[in-house]
Amino acid sequence: MPKKNQNPDLADLAILRELQENARIPNSELAPKVGLSTSACLARTNRLRQQGVIKQFATIVDHEKIGLDIIAFTFVTLSPHSEPVAAAFAEQIEKLPQVTESYHVTGDHDYMLKIVARNIPAYREFVVNSLLSIEGVSKVETMMVLKVEKQRFSLPLEETRDNQR
Repeated sequence: MPKKNQNPDLADLAILRELQENARIPNSELAPKVGLSTSACLARTNRLRQQGVIKQFATIVDHEKIGLDIIAFTFVTLSPHSEPVAAAFAEQIEKLPQVTESYHVTGDHDYMLKIVARNIPAYREFVVNSLLSIEGVSKVETMMVLKVEKQRFSLPLEETRDNQR
């Protein structure tokens, strides 16, 4: 088994591949699929969770079926451009459930946010009352999603360093 700070080995990658396809698979079904005993498989899965390789198991909800018809990618520029302002911004964003993803980026903007909303008026209200009220936000630019063409939640494990040997 890999040590705490090593990359996952081939058996770990097999476990991760299966769990990305079906996070609800029982260990008794997972173990034979990855060629391990049930106890070894469970121990590896638990270690991957403890190490933070497996961050969480989640239910993926169809946003439109629950009435969140808007997805927007919102680019935020901060001023002044400093570590304390960025840290305070990230802390405030963490509290906003409409922001489902947040990325600190390079280029003309400091952050790219993925935001969901019921409709355009709800999105506008969120930007005006929540986003623009965060200290340090100097500019907001939005790109609305017209249609989701591809959305994956699994990572390409074949691209990992250990798998390229």
